[in-house]
Amino acid sequence: MFRRSQQVADPILRDPTPKNSHDQSADFICLRQCYEELPPVNEVLLKPPASLSSSKVFDFVDEGTLRTPCLIFDVDIVERQYRRLRKALPEAGVFYAVKANPSQQVIRRLAKLGASFDIASPAEIDMCLAQRISPKKLSFGSTIKKERDIAYAHGLGVKQFAFDSQEELFKLAKAAPGGKVSCRIKVDNTGADWPLSDKFGCPSDAAISLLIQANQIGLKPQSLSFHVGSQQKNAQAWSKAIDECSRIVGALRANGIKIKSLNLGGGFPAPYQARNKDINHFAKKITKSVARAFGAEAPKIAVEPGRYLVASAGIILSEVVLASRRSATDARRWVYLDVGRFNGLAETENEAIKYRISALPKQGAKLSARSEPVIIAGPTCDGADILYQNTLYQLPTNLTAGDRVVVHDTGAYTLTYSSVGFNGFEPLRAHFI
Repeated sequence: MFRRSQQVADPILRDPTPKNSHDQSADFICLRQCYEELPPVNEVLLKPPASLSSSKVFDFVDEGTLRTPCLIFDVDIVERQYRRLRKALPEAGVFYAVKANPSQQVIRRLAKLGASFDIASPAEIDMCLAQRISPKKLSFGSTIKKERDIAYAHGLGVKQFAFDSQEELFKLAKAAPGGKVSCRIKVDNTGADWPLSDKFGCPSDAAISLLIQANQIGLKPQSLSFHVGSQQKNAQAWSKAIDECSRIVGALRANGIKIKSLNLGGGFPAPYQARNKDINHFAKKITKSVARAFGAEAPKIAVEPGRYLVASAGIILSEVVLASRRSATDARRWVYLDVGRFNGLAETENEAIKYRISALPKQGAKLSARSEPVIIAGPTCDGADILYQNTLYQLPTNLTAGDRVVVHDTGAYTLTYSSVGFNGFEPLRAHFI
């Protein structure tokens, strides 16, 4: 059992009032104290930003020894993030990107709050319908769909579909006649940690001709959409894309087609390695850009947040399997965890997403206040299962097998990226609290 040796006042992470006297004299360093005292990230970050995770998450870890690796997820944080987004962009429709975390607990909570949903497969449609969500609140946002999947969605009452090519447009006309369609354009993803522009989106001029053609073959051109890239920290990226959409809308209007909505996609950043701008910063920039580009004839706005809503609602608890140097001359130790790229942390590919990591001692042990640079890797027999080798992470000098680490802000794209059983390791288990 992990118990608190002291309470440090922090209105975000914990209740500063001690729960009982033995908490004050316990021999163990608790998770939250470690979070404050040990350098959990690379050398550039001198002081870790406050996590959005609630005290419930840390209390859950404190209550007992959990089998690792596991995700601990506080659904209340999702609601808090949703309400912040709605307050910042009150006129925007919010379509949660189900792929970020398709857990029924997340979908159910967001449905109760009035959210709509961006889905990418029949299975995600079924997940939403199982929560009694109207198919009218679903948007089939993937531009790569089998014709039979389009027909399945259309037959269930889904009316909104995205596309970015002529072949996809023809599939929609055949399998979803009369459907409302949104053409996704390719936009600059500079500033994003996880760019998306190579795989998705067509050039602006192609979008104009495709939407004209959509109108001619019985579909209903309703929207333009784009995505500025995941974990986008440059608000100007949305402004540039909005300006380009304005040009397209003008060209379509000249051809008798009125675009009714503009889907700005997702991309709002989670606080992984740095204190990012607040959602209000991005919202103000977006609102001003729409007003400048469209004036009184601005279309309705929609957003498709995924990471922003769920990332900070979860932490991954992991056990150290091995901590060793290959030779006496090695500058850094290798720290191998029981979680890696194949069972939850796929977004560490190319070290794109840099999670904050802090340490937690095994029962009866104490961690050194001194830290050293380490290489962090996963448990599998695959040479690609290295999380961080180029980014300089620091962990306690006496960290060893049996100790644990916490990987912060891991509520997004961890459960869904976890393999079925590569190398015999189980998929990431989860606790929703």
